Amino acid sequence: MQISEKMTRTELRATMSLASIYGLRMLGMFLILPIFAIYAETLEGGQDHTLIGWALGAYGLMQVLLQLPFGIASDKFGRKKMIYLGLVLFAVGSAVAATGTNIITVIIGRAIQGAGAISAVVTALVADLTREEHRTKAMAMIGSTIALTFALSLVAGPVLNKFIGVPGIFWLTAALSVMAIFVVKFAVPQPLHSHFHSDAETAPGKVKEVLRDTQLLRLNFGTFSLHAAQMAMFIVVPFALKKTGALSEDHHWQIYLPVLLASFVLMLPAIIVGEKRAKLKPVFIAAVALMLTAQILFSISMNNFWAIVASLLVYFTAFNILEASLPSLISKMAPVASKGTAIGVHNTAQSFGMFLGATAGGYLSQHHGYMAVFAFCATLMAVWLILSMGMKTPPSVKTKMYHVRDLDKHTTDKLESQVKQLAGIFDASLIAQENVLIVKIDNQRAAAQQAETEQAILKLIEQI
Repeated sequence: MQISEKMTRTELRATMSLASIYGLRMLGMFLILPIFAIYAETLEGGQDHTLIGWALGAYGLMQVLLQLPFGIASDKFGRKKMIYLGLVLFAVGSAVAATGTNIITVIIGRAIQGAGAISAVVTALVADLTREEHRTKAMAMIGSTIALTFALSLVAGPVLNKFIGVPGIFWLTAALSVMAIFVVKFAVPQPLHSHFHSDAETAPGKVKEVLRDTQLLRLNFGTFSLHAAQMAMFIVVPFALKKTGALSEDHHWQIYLPVLLASFVLMLPAIIVGEKRAKLKPVFIAAVALMLTAQILFSISMNNFWAIVASLLVYFTAFNILEASLPSLISKMAPVASKGTAIGVHNTAQSFGMFLGATAGGYLSQHHGYMAVFAFCATLMAVWLILSMGMKTPPSVKTKMYHVRDLDKHTTDKLESQVKQLAGIFDASLIAQENVLIVKIDNQRAAAQQAETEQAILKLIEQI
């Protein structure tokens, strides 16, 4: 049995096209983030920061409510149809937000945007269009798109605001949504077969199992807290930069760009140490502690421009480490047969954090001041730090997937048992109804030993 080391042109085209669609969903959230609060104050009713928080958070709330239903519907009605529906909703919501002259209309527009909850469907379509051995690589490409979108948005948002304003940004995202429909139609292949993928989709029957896993719950609380604090701070920080630095929101990119570049440089050694030297837990705990430090620094620096800039550097360094580590930890610690469900629950926790963080941040800013906002964020980080200290050391493993032919239950059980007995196998699950074998291989063994294990797996598959 030969496995191609490279993705085909069709797989690459599908993955890159769908990664751009996935990035669009994040663009709708992040592009307005650094300048929205200041813009919203100019709208009718926008002087109430509570409503500003709702305008930012409505997107995340709708993602929480509709992400799973969209994924289930795509199994029944087809991936592309549900993506079309989601993109249309996103475009309509963008248009509503663009034409809104009061904060309530913008809230409605943001909610409609969020109702286009296509991320789970896009992931499922990627799984349909890629072979098992390249699935992890394809998902990694999507993950990198999200990180790049966030960084790009913080810089591009203020620049675009100078030329087209926030309404123009909403119109831009509406236009991009319409263009994305044509990308899905003409650039993304139609899958020959669409079926459920345990590694990429949420199985409703496995949600309780995932929610009972205390190690995964620690990580889910972490992503909830991380994104709650992210949304809350952007209710306050834009105003503080404008006030203390006499810097209009159009020029805030001059702060975010160097801070982001420096934070990426500072992040890399930590990620390398965590992944290559199997030090993920201490690196992770240190990053959570650094995030707690950032929230404390924010609370005492809102009246000093350069102190805010320094706080942003600490914040983004911690954020980048944690944002890169969390999906990796979920993948390593989730049962192999429930990986897709674990990721789905994790993504839902992220969206809920965005909603609650924005609404809580807006309310606290309006009624109790910026100190209360960062006290809220610091409390979340302190709880997360305590929980992360009790986290089990994550195994240093890599996930590999193999296609298998139709097997009866006896042969399925036999092959799974044989694979589990191989040297260097941390866990394995053969999902017969999906014709896929998923294994976790010890990543600390020498490359030659890992290659021997992978060849042994292939030999067992050939012999069945």
